[in-house]
Formats: sequence, structure tokens, C-alpha cells
Amino acid sequence: MQATTAAGEAAAQGIDHRRLYRLPWSLSDNVLAWLEPTWECNLACEGCYRANTKKHKSMAEIRRELEIFEAARNFDSVSIAGGDPLLHPQIVDIVRLVAERGHKPILNTNGLALKDDKLIAELKAAGLAGFTFHIDSKQGRPGWKKKSEVDLNELRLSYAERVARVGGLVCSFNSTVYEDTLEQVPDLVQFAQDHIDIVNIMVFITLRGAMLDGAFDYYRGGKKIDAEPLQYSVDQPKQRLDMTSREVVAKIRERFPDFAPAAYLGGTEKADSLKWLLTGRVGMPGKVFGYVGPRVIELGQVGHHALTGRYMAYLPPSMLHGGRSMLALAPFDAGIRSIAAAYAGHLARRPLDARKELHFQSIMVIQPIDLLPDGRQNMCDGCPDMTVHDGQLVWSCRLDECLQYGGFVQTVPRKADAQAPVPLRTQASA
Repeated sequence: MQATTAAGEAAAQGIDHRRLYRLPWSLSDNVLAWLEPTWECNLACEGCYRANTKKHKSMAEIRRELEIFEAARNFDSVSIAGGDPLLHPQIVDIVRLVAERGHKPILNTNGLALKDDKLIAELKAAGLAGFTFHIDSKQGRPGWKKKSEVDLNELRLSYAERVARVGGLVCSFNSTVYEDTLEQVPDLVQFAQDHIDIVNIMVFITLRGAMLDGAFDYYRGGKKIDAEPLQYSVDQPKQRLDMTSREVVAKIRERFPDFAPAAYLGGTEKADSLKWLLTGRVGMPGKVFGYVGPRVIELGQVGHHALTGRYMAYLPPSMLHGGRSMLALAPFDAGIRSIAAAYAGHLARRPLDARKELHFQSIMVIQPIDLLPDGRQNMCDGCPDMTVHDGQLVWSCRLDECLQYGGFVQTVPRKADAQAPVPLRTQASA
């Protein structure tokens, strides 16, 4: 963990969080549950926050975690993660269990164990709603070592095409953003635009880590601890640990000046934090007609909750490919009005394109934990990625603290005359 510097705060100051829709998710009423059936992985990604151990949970343990989630939280989808969930010998049964309980299962995987399309079809038959593939250049992936993010677009496309061949599944990609890969983020945004018909979501997550030789000491229960055992501890960081979502948007806007986020999650300690920053755009392969406004996201979330009692995650493919129907929302949203005007102008020049589908695509930028100068930990307010530990909901990105020390670690600024201080705040896990 490293304190956020002025460099990050100075970037992309044109984003005013008050003009965006604040996503309505909370601890007890959210879009996701985060399920980790295994901690085993077949890659070793830089920036990973989970130790790689050959530990598979039993079906009884998985069922119990789902029951704990259902007792504590309304949620729409279950992110099945890890480790890599495809390494669990009963992954098809896990997907089926989640679906049978009325939730949309989404597999978060690096895809390495997805050997053939037969497994994709089998997972779909069990109720799978979609994939989120984690692909970036710091994974040491066999056959792709020392490849750039741009090079890896070839691999991303191969997975998107495989999912599209089976059909009826959401295809999402996420990538950790490092200081030396930030320049390539616009290339991934362009890749997503070029394949908007089969790439539904693109997620960028800024790198974070617990910096050992930094400005803070680490405490648990009032006692100073050694944070080195944490999976995400960093001794001498080679990359910045304080990049912000604003910086990522600023980089995207260098190539796409009209890139316009519509909704966000704030921070627990800092009101103008852009922790989850959501952008939605409508277009056809290679052509984007514009970006939806805050009202569209609000109508989608509130309307779905009114009808089902849950906020919505992962639009079904039928809606993702029904971008033309979204134009009916033009009276309510300035972004849609702009899209409709651009689309009409395009059809005037190329009328045969009226036969082509319009597609909706999401781009999300996630900025995990920030440390404020006084040691307060600025988490995602209403974090969707909560998981279960010891019967309670905890932040999945900091689960290792619970495993190592029995609970979350507090950070205290270093002072020359420091005594053993009282932790600045108690972090409630639920």
C-alpha cells in the first residue's frame, strides 16, 4: 500500500463525480458475490493478491459460502474466481450449483485451462452466463512471454472468437494497469471497439501493493506486525503503486477525446474518489457512435431492481446486441440523443449499414485501495467483490490479511518518536 501522490490527483481533473451517476450498490444490496472455490493457479501474475496453493474447496464449503452470501446480501451474479476456477475438478458442478440457486455464474479465469470449445459448451449447458478473461503482459504466460499488451490482443481475440462460436455468453477481459503499460491502454480500448460485436466488457485495474519500505507501519489489533508474508507486499517497487482511474481516463482521452464515463463508485474515505468508473458506448465493429449518459445507467439499475429486487450485473447478450433498442431512451438521456444523431448521420451516408446490429459495450476502470497521508484506507464504497471468510463478508482483494493475521491490517504513518499507537480506525468486515 502506498499513499496516493499529487501526480495521480492532477490527472483528468475534468471528471466531476457529482455529474456522474453514483452506482447504488452497498454491502447488503449489490450486483455481485465473489466466490473462490480454489486458490490454485497455473500462472504467476505480477500484482496478484492471492497465494498459489493447491487448495480446492469442497462442494459443501462452496454451498455454505453461497448460503452466507444469500443471508447477507442481495446479488445478481456470482464471480467464480480464485486461483483459477477452471482448475477445480468440479467446476461444472459449481457453475450448475450457482445457476440453480438463481444467480448468474461468471468465470474469472486466465483461460489457460480452457483447452477446447467443448468445455465452454459444457459450462454453458450448466448455466454459465459468461467469462471474464484476465490477460496482461505480466503473467509469464507460456508462448507469450515478453509480449506487449498490443501483441496480446491476438490472444484476446482468439478467446472472444471461441466464446462467440458457442454463443449466448458474455465475454469480458480485464487487465492490470502498470506504470509501463499505461501507454498501451488506448490500444486495448481500440481493440474492444474493433470487436464490439464479440467483446462486451473491458476492465482496467490499477496496480496496488503493500509497500514494506514506505511511509507506513502495519498493525493488527494494536500490535505492530511484519507485512512481508502478505502476497501483495512489495519491498522495492519497480512500478508505481498509486495510479488512479483519472490517469487511465486521461490516457484514453489522448486518443478518444470524447470518451465519457457515466457512473462510478466512490471511496469510503474520500468523496471524489472514482473507484469503479463505468463507461458505456454504442456502435458496430470499428465504429462507435457515442457514449451513454448517467441517466441510462440509472434507469437500468433502478429499473432492474424495481422488477427483480436486485441490481443488475452483466447484461445478457440479447441486450448487448440490441443497441438499436437503446435509442428509444433518447428522451431521457443526452448521451443517447447524441448517439442517435450520429447513427442517423452515418446511415444517411451508408444506408446499407441499417441491416447491421448495434452493440452496447462497457469499459470499467477500477482503482483499488488508496492510503491517505494520515493512514486511513480508502476502499471501494459498496464494493461488489466481497467474498466470505470465517462466516463474514470481507474484501476479496485483502483476504490474505485475514488469512495471515486473522483480520484486516491497519496502516499508521511512520514518526520518529512513534510509540505503539492505537489503530486509527477499526475496519468492520460486515
